[in-house]
Amino acid sequence: MLQFDPQAATQAHLSALSAEELALARDYTTGNHWLILAGLVVSALVTWIIVRTGILDAVFARIPERRRNLRVFLVALVYSLVSALLTLPYSIYAEWWRESEYGRSSQPLGDFLAQGALGAAVSAMGGGLFFVGLYLLLRRTGKTWWVWAGGLVAATICAALLLVPALIQPLFNDFEPVPEGEVRDAIMVMAAEADIPQDRIFMFDGSRQSNNFTANVSGIGPAARIAISDVALGEASLDEVIAVTGHEIGHYVLGHVWRQIGVFSALAVLVFAFTARSYPFFARLFGSDARIEDVRGLPVLLFVIGLSFTLAQPAINTMVRVGEREADGYSLETVGLPDALAEALIKTAEYRYPLAGPLEEAIFYSHPTVRNRVRAAMEWKAANRKATPDE
Repeated sequence: MLQFDPQAATQAHLSALSAEELALARDYTTGNHWLILAGLVVSALVTWIIVRTGILDAVFARIPERRRNLRVFLVALVYSLVSALLTLPYSIYAEWWRESEYGRSSQPLGDFLAQGALGAAVSAMGGGLFFVGLYLLLRRTGKTWWVWAGGLVAATICAALLLVPALIQPLFNDFEPVPEGEVRDAIMVMAAEADIPQDRIFMFDGSRQSNNFTANVSGIGPAARIAISDVALGEASLDEVIAVTGHEIGHYVLGHVWRQIGVFSALAVLVFAFTARSYPFFARLFGSDARIEDVRGLPVLLFVIGLSFTLAQPAINTMVRVGEREADGYSLETVGLPDALAEALIKTAEYRYPLAGPLEEAIFYSHPTVRNRVRAAMEWKAANRKATPDE
């Protein structure tokens, strides 16, 4: 038996990508990095406009003091809708025009706008309820509000994970059982081996919004589901579908969602602590006279929170990358298809530059680079070569 070289095998998989494809992926990915900064600039501009125009002050003044919760809800609702309108030109550029230009989406502009309006309405309602709770904590717990707010975030995430799969996601996509055939048969066997109910695995029309090769796990408890995009099912071989499904089952079985809830909630406490200390500075910067417990200061509060989470993104990405590596490992150990997993990963290189260096990966990438993930699969193959069915 010839000695198997993981490095050479990795390069062989990556060689399927042409120089033109790599250049396009490089350009698209670099542009995404710059959009992070652009998003902060747009957020600052929107915050300044809303504060200076006094739109929220007018809403605030119309609601009597005795109806504080209603006042918070309505101010937050108006803020969400006005903010969505002000950011619409940027959203069209970043989320529709640019995606279409790079071939990442075929969604008509009309459908994009309709879904955006629906998303804005859902976010406004959900955000309004969340901020009723947050400002209640601000009023009742005083200077320690940021500690309690971490619990509110955890509860909100759990509620969203219970409700979103069944109530919200179907508003934007159709979720159906995987069609009859060898793909469905293979997936059902894998689900049974992992004790996942068969009615929790779906195919969805992800091609409506994106041409990306993707699958995901969402929800918790009885709402948990694994969903595979019709793009992935249409482009992938049977082994590739099995390998990708094994990865998603890994997320499910390993309970990554619970770890993410815990880490994100703890991070939220730190973000809120920073927000509590820095809010007065940013309020002065934007020209707001509202104290932090005053809902008229919501635009400033959200800007500081958004800035904080942006700065914390490398830490969040690190947590997610760990989970992605673990899910890859689960797929390799349970279905043993390293080459199929590698080929599926190569299909994601179109929208995530596969050859980024360690620093760029650490700062910007929520997934390990395709090169690193393929290399890990090939190293697993070298260590388990006799047991590898797709050699």
